[in-house]
Amino acid sequence: MMIGIDASNIRSGGGLTNLIELINGLDISKHEINKIIVWAGKNTIKKIPSREFIIFKSPSMLNGNLLLRTLWQLFFLSSEARKHKCNVLFIPGGSYFGNFKPFVTISQNLLPFEKNEYLRYKGSIKFFKFIFLRLTQSFSFRRADGLIFLTEYAKRIILSDIKKNSGKIKIIPHGINTRFKLDPKVSKSIDHYSESSQFKLLYVSTIDEYKHQWNVVEAVNTLRNNGAPLSLDLVGSSYKPALDKLNKATKKYDPESKWIKYWGLVDYEELHLIYKSADLGIFASSCENMPIILLEKMAAGLPIASSNMGPMKEVLKNSGLFFNPENPDEIAEIIKTYLDSSDLRNSMSQESYKLTSQYSWIRCADDTFSFIIDIAKK
Repeated sequence: MMIGIDASNIRSGGGLTNLIELINGLDISKHEINKIIVWAGKNTIKKIPSREFIIFKSPSMLNGNLLLRTLWQLFFLSSEARKHKCNVLFIPGGSYFGNFKPFVTISQNLLPFEKNEYLRYKGSIKFFKFIFLRLTQSFSFRRADGLIFLTEYAKRIILSDIKKNSGKIKIIPHGINTRFKLDPKVSKSIDHYSESSQFKLLYVSTIDEYKHQWNVVEAVNTLRNNGAPLSLDLVGSSYKPALDKLNKATKKYDPESKWIKYWGLVDYEELHLIYKSADLGIFASSCENMPIILLEKMAAGLPIASSNMGPMKEVLKNSGLFFNPENPDEIAEIIKTYLDSSDLRNSMSQESYKLTSQYSWIRCADDTFSFIIDIAKK
């Protein structure tokens, strides 16, 4: 079996993490795979693990802009797949315009399908990008011979939008890198903390319109004004208009930088060290397909205060407390509930940690390639 993977538009973020972990976790002795060909830009190839069964191809157009990469996929990918005798194409980026069959794709970005969320970007380049992705991914999902969803929530939202899909459908959740597995920390009473030894809140995620970091800052400020010795660490890359909102909130509530620290983007290989130092995980996103970051916080043994939107309750179940991410008062109330009870923090962190046993990249890779091969044989 020869499998082609189109990574022409995989550059960073969750899509790249997914591809890296799938290849890392794949045991080809379990499958009828001879070779896997990956088409990608040179910078992407540098980040993908080199394995004996992987062949990398990087045509010059894949090192250009989005238009060039899209044109390459449209006019050259199908013929390349046939030339290399591929039995099936896997499209992890979600959009495919070619005529090669069969192909399997995956839904990893829910923003184009949640109108209330992409309207946050109205008038910006990102807004038009999401409209474009909605059109291209809907077209691809309808034509796909195999379509993978990460959660039941994403499946419901997208299928209600595209109306029909002629191929097979499977839900395969992400895994968790074992680096993030940390024994749940034993929580202490809030009385053990002070301004010189603060209770550490951690929110890891891109600074973006639907992530609501400024609401978290306002909520924590409310609690500090009531005497709680809290600090807030924010980690992630940034979208400038959203970063401007965060900086405005930081200047307003912590002008002397006593309790807010924005780390920027931390290397994925170092991220587990950030989790290790935290006392409570925050996740205030209002739109997710399947949040790897939420899984990482669960695996790191942190009690978690989470958004009640998207698939967060499906993932976290009863092992977290939930809030409306657009309501700072509600965020503060949920954090205070945790602060008031170390027993609650201990029990929630133990329960969420147990849930992560079902999320393995080895299992994810096995299920994904089994599904791809099944489609190739149909």
